[in-house]
Formats: sequence, C-alpha cells, structure tokens
Amino acid sequence: MSNELKTSRAEMKYARMSAFKIRDIARALRGLAAPEADARLRFAPQKSAKLLIQTLRSAVANAENNHSIPAEKLVVHEVMVGEGPTFHRFQPKARGSAGPIRKRTSHIRITLREASPSVEKPATKNKKSAKSKTEGKG
Repeated sequence: MSNELKTSRAEMKYARMSAFKIRDIARALRGLAAPEADARLRFAPQKSAKLLIQTLRSAVANAENNHSIPAEKLVVHEVMVGEGPTFHRFQPKARGSAGPIRKRTSHIRITLREASPSVEKPATKNKKSAKSKTEGKG
C-alpha cells in the first residue's frame, strides 16, 4: 500500500443559489470528520446547508463504493464553491424602463480524504509548555 491517502470527491453543478451565500456555510466544514460535518449541516437552517449536505453525502458514497473507505475515516479536505452561469431577467419599472434581475447559480465541489493515522501530539506539547510557564513564575 502506498503512502498516499485516498481521496473522493463529488460535484453539484448549477445549484440555484448564489456562491456568496453557500461559501458562508462551506467555510466551517474544512477539516471536519465527514459524520461531524453531516451533523452540523443537518441542523443548519440555511438553504445552502441542504445543497452542501447532498454533495457531502454523494462524496461519502463515492468513497465507500469506489475505495471501500468507511465514512468514519473520512475528513473534509476541500470545499470549493465557484460561480456558475447567471440567468438574466428583467423586472418592469416606472415610465417604461426595466430593472435587471440576476439569478445566480453555483458549482459546489467537496473533496474528502482518508484520515491520517496520526496521534494528537500537539495537545500534549501545549500541556508541557503550560506547566513550564507556571513553574517559572512560582
């Protein structure tokens, strides 16, 4: 087996929501375990959470089906939200003029990676450094 970690991804194209609104929720997902990201999205009230959860579940299914990696071992590596095409419509305005309406779309891509088998070493280093700071003051 090679040292490279297996990755899986899923894309949702032409989602009928602005990329700006989706990015607000997507920022919070990077680095989370897949089940935890799923749980956070399930309880978020925004419409963008529903779009993201569909894409996340598709990426998890791809990993389980294509690479035989269980969902518990997956971590959200990357969440990319790009702008799709914009539909242009016009709203009638006063005195025969027209006001533009932009119906924005987006493309969502979620990449999952197999969790690396590392131990929480940085947490133990912080505890030691905290002890040495308190010993120096006493």
